[in-house]
Amino acid sequence: MGRNVGVGCFGMLMGFFSGGMFGVLLAKIVDFFTRAPSCSGLPSCHWPEFFFGGALIGALTLPTLILLRLRDSDRAADSSPRG
Repeated sequence: MGRNVGVGCFGMLMGFFSGGMFGVLLAKIVDFFTRAPSCSGLPSCHWPEFFFGGALIGALTLPTLILLRLRDSDRAADSSPRG
């Protein structure tokens, strides 16, 4: 239980920032294709919407995927014969 909580919290933190960075990249791509005006010094004028949207998705999906993978590996270890 403690391992899952620790890994889940760390995964949530990493998912938040990695999803946010991906969101900013997506904002930059959207601005390129829509030919939106650029803001000096910023990757995109509306980067916060993309950052927090991606951060929310990342904070939910990364720990979920990690914990599902850990659960599957625990089941495989429990069902393997021990010698």
